[in-house]
Amino acid sequence: MAARADLIAPAERYHPRWRAHLALRYARCGAVTGLTERRHEGPLRIQRPFHPEGDPCHTYVLHPPGGVVGGDQLKVDLTVDPNAWAVVTSPGATKFYRSLGDEAVLEQRLGVAPGGTLEWFPQEQIAFAGAIASSTTRIDLQPGARCLAWELNCLGRPAGGYPFDQGCFRQRMAVWRDGVPLLLEHARLRGGTPTLTGQWGLGGAQAMATLIAAPADTALLTMLREALAHLPGEWAATLVDDLLVLRWRGAGALQAYALRLEAWRALRPVLLGRPICVPRIWNT
Repeated sequence: MAARADLIAPAERYHPRWRAHLALRYARCGAVTGLTERRHEGPLRIQRPFHPEGDPCHTYVLHPPGGVVGGDQLKVDLTVDPNAWAVVTSPGATKFYRSLGDEAVLEQRLGVAPGGTLEWFPQEQIAFAGAIASSTTRIDLQPGARCLAWELNCLGRPAGGYPFDQGCFRQRMAVWRDGVPLLLEHARLRGGTPTLTGQWGLGGAQAMATLIAAPADTALLTMLREALAHLPGEWAATLVDDLLVLRWRGAGALQAYALRLEAWRALRPVLLGRPICVPRIWNT
């Protein structure tokens, strides 16, 4: 006998919660990198990995529901073994929708072993007005690991006339090497407050991004600054030990895409010894 709708608790009736977990491991398999472990629970998947440039294993992470609502919990655990090389992106944005009170949580833990290489370029995260969301990315690098990683966060839908005027978005990014923290970043952005409009916050910008590259030196930093000098938006780049950190704020995703492409084009040949290989999904 079917349950009567009026006997189902409101939280169950209106707030289905996704609990999703994706675990990936990349390892050296002869002349190329292979995806040697793939486990998922709930709606987090990947498309079939492929090798458009030889050794590096390219992977697209998918979230079929498309949006994340209050109470959802998504977790990604990714490991790159010694001498393996992974390039990871996603086909679309992660969208945090308006919440009725519960927090939506995205946690990403990325580990790179000695001699391993990770290029992490997911598409943007969008916090819609009224969203209550938390996004955490932790990158653990072992000595000798190489990494290029990117995160872009957009607030509201200003082009449609829907600013981020209510809600709360928390963003954390941490980079550790051999158990020592190199970067600990935490932003707490409340809709309609000075954190969005003050110069010490976003200064009225609708989007913010962080890119990290390791290992880096002053020559790489200087080259990157010269490569990005013509781009719109506000950005700054610096070194923390041998970790290059680029921060940007600007009008939206399209400006950020241009920054990502130019930064990757400048950094990859020097840091990783290859020209960029743009994922085809970025052109759709």
